[in-house]
Amino acid sequence: MSAFASATAALFRDPNLAQDAVWRSGGAGAPMAVRVMLRRPDAVSGFGEGRFVTDSVMIDVECAALGALAPGDTFEIAGVIYEVRGEPVRDALRHVWKAEAREV
Repeated sequence: MSAFASATAALFRDPNLAQDAVWRSGGAGAPMAVRVMLRRPDAVSGFGEGRFVTDSVMIDVECAALGALAPGDTFEIAGVIYEVRGEPVRDALRHVWKAEAREV
């Protein structure tokens, strides 16, 4: 395991940064326990001359814990279910999946 992979794993074990979640493939697959980082940044969108700020939900999950991630997969975090929207992407080192989600 590389130094970067070890550092990523340590970040996902940190209780101040990550939390427990249950992942389901396609929203109905077998449940699997994972650690995730839940972020809620503001999203800025432009339309014509206007600029709109909206809420968003981003979920980061370690690639080593989850081989594949796809639209329609769900995460249950603290009793709330989030569905992955759009195509998830991996970071440059392929250590972390980053997915936009919506509360179901």
